Amino acid sequence: MEVYRILKEGFANNLTASGKANRWNKRGQLVIYAGSSRSLSTLELIVHRSNILPAIPYKVAVISFNENQLIKQVEVNKLPTNWRTFSAYPALQELGSRWYTGQESLVLKIPSAVIPQEYNYMINTEHPDFSHNIQLLRIEDYFWDERLM
Repeated sequence: MEVYRILKEGFANNLTASGKANRWNKRGQLVIYAGSSRSLSTLELIVHRSNILPAIPYKVAVISFNENQLIKQVEVNKLPTNWRTFSAYPALQELGSRWYTGQESLVLKIPSAVIPQEYNYMINTEHPDFSHNIQLLRIEDYFWDERLM
């Protein structure tokens, strides 16, 4: 399976995580977020960064893994009704933290808060299967369509 991560050019050549807290992880947990498509990854980036400048070069990291063996999925119907709001962060971070620390799977398939019918993938870079099963296939050039700005 291929997933997509859009990054500033200087960060695109390796699979590292910042450890910043996000919707599904607590601070210090080293996870990589990637989208199921380039378009979903674009929307996620726009939502999470308020200062996108088209002049700054971005790249698309195409990441590969075997989806049949390595994924646990979060079911939307098992989430709190407010899961797409900021107020749900503590509950979702706890869910993601249990997955991360329990090393239940290498990848967690999570619904996108931007488009709940589509999915993002959270990759645990500290999981013992990470180095053998996650592959950076290629880096692609990325361009911003001016109409998105």
